[in-house]
Amino acid sequence: MGNSVTGKSIIVTGAGSGMGRACAIEMARQGGKVFAVDINLQAVEETVAQIIREGFVGVAHQCDLRDPEQIKAMMAKAAELFDGIDVLHNNAAVHETDLTEQTSIEDLPDDVWDKVYEINLRAVWLAIKYAAPYLKASTRGPAIVNVASTGAFVSYPQAGAYCATKGGVLMLTKAAAVDLAKYGIRCNCYCPGAIDTPMVQKYYEAAPDKDLILSVMTGSHLIPRLGRPEEIAKLACFLASDDSSFITGAAYVIDGGTLAWRGVNA
Repeated sequence: MGNSVTGKSIIVTGAGSGMGRACAIEMARQGGKVFAVDINLQAVEETVAQIIREGFVGVAHQCDLRDPEQIKAMMAKAAELFDGIDVLHNNAAVHETDLTEQTSIEDLPDDVWDKVYEINLRAVWLAIKYAAPYLKASTRGPAIVNVASTGAFVSYPQAGAYCATKGGVLMLTKAAAVDLAKYGIRCNCYCPGAIDTPMVQKYYEAAPDKDLILSVMTGSHLIPRLGRPEEIAKLACFLASDDSSFITGAAYVIDGGTLAWRGVNA
């Protein structure tokens, strides 16, 4: 694949840790100019410091994705710095276990549901909306890459808000692909299984029945381990690149085989 996103101006949200950090670094390694975004400025500055140490191009930017005005300003800043926007990678997300110990459907606090929705789904739509004028002006293969989840297809314990919003991301991806096709903008998503990220580790630590959660996360993997953020980043780069020029409206499952069967390895 080589430097498949060479010269592209790329926004990556949630770039301060986990999959977002891995994607930002890999996109920079493949020749992209990366505008790395996170609500945690120190974390995203660490991501960009690694990009710069390796001799590539990156800028750190702090943004609260619950604020439409901050999202709009983020797009304008990225476009100003990097001569437009060619790729929008919506990676940022939260899980209810990040926010509360009351995570089941019957006792999830209303404000937690709202926050998960606003970050995981509403912000993805707003980012697409405010990036669209810049993507429409791009002559470098404009593309949107969203992160959904295997939770868009099946649910997990204590994850109703997360799964509902990730299901929404999958369908929003298809809707954006339809509406933006006339401008030559492709929109795809990928659906990770259990990946070794801080979010997954926190989900595991918060679980009342850790054996159950571990079996849910990895017991169904035909490849018997957690996925690695670097493996996710390779797929994200492919979907952002011109190598995937005939792919739009698609959802790529990257889950170690979880959804291929109904089994759990003993």
